[in-house]
Formats: sequence, C-alpha cells, structure tokens
Amino acid sequence: MYGNFSVCFSARKRRVHGMLKLYYGLNEEGKTVDQAESMNPCDINGTHFDPEVYLNKFRRECSLGELMDQESCMVKQIRSLDSDMQTLVYENYNKFISATDTIRKMKNDFKKMEDEMDCLSTNMAAITEFSAHISGTLQDQHAQITKLSGVHNLLRKLQFLFELPARLNKCLELQAYSQAVSSHRRARCVLQQYSHMPSFRGIQDDCHAIMDKLAQELRQKFRDGGSSAKDLSECVELLLQLDEPAEELCDKFLIHAQSRLETNLRGLEAETDILEFIDRGCNEFVSSLCLVIASYQELFVNRPQEGNLASKNIPQMAIGKLHAFVDAMATCYFSLVERRIQEEKSVGDNSLLVRALDRFHRRLQAVAKLLPGSAVPSQGTEIVVRAARERIKQYLAALQSFYLDSLRDVRQALAAPRLGGNAPASLPELLSSLSASILNQIKSVLASVHLFTAKDITFSNKPYFKGEFCSQGVRESLVVNFIKFVCQSSRQFCESAGDRGGSTPPALLLLLSRLCLDYETSTITYILTLTDEQFLVQHRSPVTAVAALCGEAREAAQKLLKHYVKVQGLIISQMLRKSVETRDWVNTIEPRNVRAVMKRVVEDTTSIDVQVSLLYEEGTRKAHSSDSSKRTFSVYSGSRQQTRYAPSYTPSAAMDTNFLSNIHKLFSERIDIFSPVEFNKVSVVTGIIKISLKTFLECVRLRTFGRYGLQQIQVDCNYLQMYLWRFVSDENLVHFLLDEIVGSTAHRCLDPAPMEQSVIEVICERG
Repeated sequence: MYGNFSVCFSARKRRVHGMLKLYYGLNEEGKTVDQAESMNPCDINGTHFDPEVYLNKFRRECSLGELMDQESCMVKQIRSLDSDMQTLVYENYNKFISATDTIRKMKNDFKKMEDEMDCLSTNMAAITEFSAHISGTLQDQHAQITKLSGVHNLLRKLQFLFELPARLNKCLELQAYSQAVSSHRRARCVLQQYSHMPSFRGIQDDCHAIMDKLAQELRQKFRDGGSSAKDLSECVELLLQLDEPAEELCDKFLIHAQSRLETNLRGLEAETDILEFIDRGCNEFVSSLCLVIASYQELFVNRPQEGNLASKNIPQMAIGKLHAFVDAMATCYFSLVERRIQEEKSVGDNSLLVRALDRFHRRLQAVAKLLPGSAVPSQGTEIVVRAARERIKQYLAALQSFYLDSLRDVRQALAAPRLGGNAPASLPELLSSLSASILNQIKSVLASVHLFTAKDITFSNKPYFKGEFCSQGVRESLVVNFIKFVCQSSRQFCESAGDRGGSTPPALLLLLSRLCLDYETSTITYILTLTDEQFLVQHRSPVTAVAALCGEAREAAQKLLKHYVKVQGLIISQMLRKSVETRDWVNTIEPRNVRAVMKRVVEDTTSIDVQVSLLYEEGTRKAHSSDSSKRTFSVYSGSRQQTRYAPSYTPSAAMDTNFLSNIHKLFSERIDIFSPVEFNKVSVVTGIIKISLKTFLECVRLRTFGRYGLQQIQVDCNYLQMYLWRFVSDENLVHFLLDEIVGSTAHRCLDPAPMEQSVIEVICERG
C-alpha cells in the first residue's frame, strides 16, 4: 500500500515540478546555476532524492499516526500545487496566445527582411562598379583639378584683400566695429608679409587709415562711457585688439569714473539729517563705486587673455590701479562721513545714528566681496568704532553735566531757606532725589548706548566691536569714568574757598559724603552688575575692579565728612575767637549772665547734631555719669588751690602751681583734635566740638585776664559743660578741655579770684 502510494506521489510531483522548471528557467535538475546541489537522498527537493530510502526512514522513525499525518499533509500540498498551477495557467493564458502570435508574425517579417537585404546587396555591388568606372575615367585629370582648386582659393583671398578697404568703410559706416576689427585681423598678417609689393602696400595704407579712424571713434565712445556695460566692454575688447595700451585704457576709465563719483560726493554736502546723509551716500556713492569696481574687473581683470594680450599681464596691472583708485575715493568719502558724524552732538535720540552706522557698515561689505583685499571695509569699520567711542564720550560728558547741574540744584535748595526764610530743605529728600536722578540718568544712557549692541545691527556681533565696546567702552569709559568723576568732583569741594571762588555749604558736604558712602555700600555694585548683565560684558581685558571703585568712593566720603567737621568747627571757632579777641578781659565788669556767643555755640551745635542725624546713624557713646551736667571747674586741684588764692601770694607759689599743672597734663589722656571721623553722628559732632574748644583754649592763652574776666570764663565754661557733654562720645573729653580753658585763664589772670560754684550755677540756670 505504502509502496504504491509513494510511487504515484513521486511521479505526480515530478510532473508538476517539470512544468514549473520550464516557467522559471531552471535546469534539468531543477536548480539555478549558482544553487548548491544537495547529496542527501532524503531531501525531497534534491536531485539525489530516493523514494525508497525516504519511505524506509519514515517507517523506521515514525509511528502509524505520524505517517497518516504526513500523508494528509502531502495530499494538501499536492492539491495546493495543482491549484497554483491552474491559477498560473489561467493568468498567463493571454500571454501565451500573444507570444504565439508574435512568433508567427516574426517569421513573416524575417522573410521580408531577407528579400530586402538581398536587394540591398545587389545595389551596393552596382554602385561599387560605377564608382570604379568614374575613378578610372577621371584619374588623368585629378592633378589638374587640384591645381585649379588652389588657384581658385588664392583668387578668393586676393579678392578679399582688394575688397577689404571698401568692406572696412562699410563696417565703419554701419558701426559694425567688431566685424571690421575681425576682418582686419584676418588680413593683417598677409598685408604685412607682402607690404613690399606696391599693390599690397596701397591696400595696407588704406586699411591703416580706416582702422585709425575706427580706433578714434572707439576712444570717443569709451570716453563717453558707452550706452551700456556691454558696449563699454566691447569698446575695451576692440581697443585692446587694436594694440591700444591697456594701462592708458585703465587710466581713462578710472578718470571718467572719478568725475562721476566726485559729483556724488559734492551732492552729499547739502544733507543735514545723518540717516539721509548715509542713505544718499550708500545709494549714490557706494553703489556707483561698486558698479565701477564690477565693470572695471569685467573689462580688465576677469577678461580671458588670449594671444599677445596674455603676455602683457594686464590683470595684475589693472588690479593695482583699481586698489589705488578705490582707496583714494573711499578716503574722500570717509572724511565727509566722519565730519558729518562729528556734528551729531545731541544725545537725546541715538537710534538715527546707530541705524545710519549700521547701513554704512552693511553697504561697505559689498566692496569687500567685490574687491577682496581692499582696505575700504576695515577703514569703514574703524569709522564705526570711532563713532561709537565718540558717542561714549558724549554720553559721559552729558552725565557729568547732569551731575553738576543736579549739584547746583541741591546747592540752591540748601541756600533757598536762608534767602527766602522758608522752611529748611530736607537733607534725606535731597539725597534721595539726587541719588535717584543720577541712577535714572545712568539707566537712560545705558539704554541709549545699548542700541549699538542690538541683534539687528550688523556690526554689533563682530569680535572687533562687541567685546571692546562693551568692556572698555561702556563699562570703563562710561560707567567707571563717571563714578570716578563723581568721587573726584566731590573731593574738590574739600578745597579751600579761595580755590573755588566761594565757600561750599556745610550741608552740601554732608550730603555728598553720604552719597559717596551709599555708592560704596551698594550703588556702585548695582550699576556695574547692571552694566555687565545688560551688555554681556566678558572681563577678558583688564577692567577696574568693583572693590577699587568702592574704596575710592569711601575715601571721598571720608574726606568730605572730615572737611565738613573742619568747616563746622571753624565756623564755631571763628565766633569764639572773635568773642575773645574783641573783649577787654582785664577791665571787664563782674559777670551777671552767660555771654550770648556761648548760647550761639550751643544752638549751632544742636543744629549740627540735628543735621547730621538726618543722614547718619547715632553711633556709640561711653556711659555718662549721673552728675555730668553738674560738673564743677576748679582753677587748681588739691590743697594747692587754697594756697594759690591765699593773701600771701608769691611768685614761687605760681611756679609750683604751673609745675603741678604740667605734671597733671603728662598723666592725662592725650586728645587728638583732628582724629579720623567715623561715619556716625556722635563722631562727627565730637570732632566739631573738639575743634571749637581747642580754638577757645588757644585764644585764651593769648590774652590777659582780670578777676572778673576769669569769673566770666568760669561762667561760660560751666554753661558749655551743661549742654555739650551730651553730644560727644566721651564726656571726659569736654570736661578736660573746659578744665584746660579755665586753668589757662587762671594762669593768665592778674588777680585770680574764682567765683563760687553756687553763684556760677545760678547765673547759668538763669542764662
């Protein structure tokens, strides 16, 4: 059963495979050429397949169920192959029919083609025989025909030479210059070769006269500029072919171009608006210059050099002349541009100038593309950079002027109450207004300058502009220099009145010192940080450190505050000096009141204390004793006081008293009158009081006193002690100086009789 089935199955499968082999172009073994053969007898697709071996293997290895399954699978495959074969036949039936018709038709066509090929072969044989007959007939006359052909060509050339003058005149009349030059060049060598013959010499002379006239017309056309660039190019080409000197042509072309460019430059001088000036310069001069460069290069530089022109090296000569010409014309244009830019003094609107410089820089880049190696773009860039630097200087001058005007306004506000009797101006308000106005002005200037670095500005991102402009221009030349100017101008207020032509109000000194101190603590850092962030400043080049500027501002604040103390101290000292020098202390009457000058000193000190407290903090003080306001002043200390005033007064007693006083000074703490002033109210007022009392002491040492003079000094010092101790950092400082004043007065008293302390207190309380 299995044997019959396998044989039938194998035969049927081979039959199907044979049909598929024919369709797919396989060999007899059913494989393509490059397919490897399988030697396995159990490979059902191989050429060495053996059904008996295949079935025996299945019977040995598979069970009955597996064999039945395998049979079922094979039956399905056979049916599938049969179905595929039927489908293949059905689908390709029309193709098979068409292929049959095509083959039948090809048989008929090839039959007809064979008949035509036979006819063609017969005709070719006849032609070959006829050609041989003609060659044999004309063989004797071939040399004569060749000779006659050469004579004919020569006659044609001679006819061309004889007709050449008339032809050239006709071309000249029709302005066919190119055809005339071409005809003359063809005959020039022949005429030159046979110029010794009279007939040819006459033709040559006539041609030379005609070509000279043609060259003259071409020169005139070239001088007039031609109707178009094409005509101008043709003129140059023809003149060069006529052996016109190339250098002379270059010079003539550039001279003609120079006259037109100078006309454009003269038209620029009437413009007033900077943007219109640059626009007209770019649209007329720069555009004309670019057109001249392009035309010149097309005529003399980029033109192919052939024949004898190649040996003259015209492009190298022409490019040198072009560079010199462009540099000379650009220099004239740049001088006008720089002069016009310098006229832009207004710092209100910066946009017109920036837009003008942008267009100027943008249009000059076209020159760089047309003429590589030209110095014009770099020179234009330098103009833009110089204009930006000049603008920075103008803005710096504007900031400085604004600062000085603001100070003038503050000074007038401080002087107005004294003139009009109105309420005094508030120092904090003036300081806040001054500081805010300066900061707002700086921000406004930075916003205007920032237009130079806008993204749509062509030169803003160039390395040669942006880094240098932002760091050295805006940061250093503008912001840093302005901060230094504020510090320097503030320090100048510390000069003497004679140097400045008038005294500076002390309140202005105090206000400026606080302004500089605020700059040191916060404003400088804020301004520089704002500048760095707004302009993306990269500190590649050396720049001024923030700490250095802050130190300079603090130094200015310290100097101003010290000068304020000095000025206020001298004002009070002047009152005390005049009160001492204008009084007769020997013959004065017995004191009944405190002198008015002492009351004025206390009032001024109180006013100064209030004024300083408006801008500076309180500061630290030493602890006050409970009887600070009740301190008494004795002329001498210890038991020596009674001896000093005893009726038995002797010179030796006075000497002993001076000796004890000097010993007391040795062991007392030294007072530095002009010690550094700290940035607080107590330190400032203490410095003023020290200067005032020291002046009082020195004035007392220059006078001689009577009894009542000594008593008046006692009353005055006691009154000062009652009020001044509360203003200073250490009350012992006031006590010591007042003790010195009373003691020095007693030393210079002719009749030293001190007043009782109780009486002094009554007078002071009443005063």
